[in-house]
Formats: sequence, structure tokens, C-alpha cells
Amino acid sequence: MHGTERETASASSASEHRDLLRPTAYGAALLALLHATVSAYWALGGTGLLATIGGELEAFVRRGGPAPVVLLAVVAAVKVAGGLMALALVRPWGRHLPQRLLSGAALTGGLVLALYGGVLVLMGALALLGLFGQPTDVTALRWHVLVWDPWFLLWGLLLMIAALLRLRWDRRATQRVR
Repeated sequence: MHGTERETASASSASEHRDLLRPTAYGAALLALLHATVSAYWALGGTGLLATIGGELEAFVRRGGPAPVVLLAVVAAVKVAGGLMALALVRPWGRHLPQRLLSGAALTGGLVLALYGGVLVLMGALALLGLFGQPTDVTALRWHVLVWDPWFLLWGLLLMIAALLRLRWDRRATQRVR
């Protein structure tokens, strides 16, 4: 490849990364903010879909009092922060943040979310198959395997991909300046 061909290929690749970066970051932000909305709804006393989380967490929230409200409010705030982090990867105001720290946090957060969701989907599916005995709450377990845990998995994958694309985009921009 000659110099001009290499520059054209590099510009085309950079454009493809930028074009893929936006939808992955916006997708991660949307999933985070929707997740936060559910947690905030429960923090404010809503009970819809609460039976789908099951177990001790459901019982804890249903007992009421300040502890579940505070816990769910903190969880909702962390999810909103995750959504804002995804947006910071693509929005102009995100450029005011330390870029390596932002990309590293997004990559780490995405990895944690993807592992968390992936492991829980796998373990939940095995539990539904009866590998660990009869599940006590099959309905909640199905919701975890089919909705809640894949939601974490997808959110994490999108956030990781967005962070990696952003790192590549920044690296290529630095190389073009040189």
C-alpha cells in the first residue's frame, strides 16, 4: 500500500469506528438508564415486577422502611452514573473528563457487568434445568435468565465495545496529529 492508499484506509477505518461508537455508547446508556428507572420506581414504593427478582431481595424490599429505599436509591444512582459514563464517551462534554480514566472505567465497568450478567445467565439456566435441585421460585429464576441478567450482560458488552472503540479512536487521532 502506498502512502495515500494507507491514509484513505486509515481514515475509512476511523470513520467506521466512530460510526459504531455512537450506537454502542447510546445503547449502553439507554440500558443503564432504563435499569435505573426500574430501581428508582421500586425505591419510590412501586411493586410492579418486584416478584420477578424473587428471594431475599424481594422480601427485603417488600418489608419496607428506609433501608430498602436508600439501597434502591443508591443502586439507581449508580446505574445513572453508568449511563452518564457511556454518554461521556461520545458527547462533547465528555471531552472535559480525563480520557484514559473515562475509557478505563468504562472498560472495567463493562467487563464487570458482562461477567456478572453472563455468569448469572449461565447459572440460572443450569438451575432451571434442575442441576442444583428444584428451584424455589421458578418464575423469578426465569425472569433472571431471560430478562434481568441478559440486560446486565448486554449493557456490559455495549459499554466495553464503546470503551474499546473510543480508545482506538483516541489512539488514531493521536497518531494523525503526530
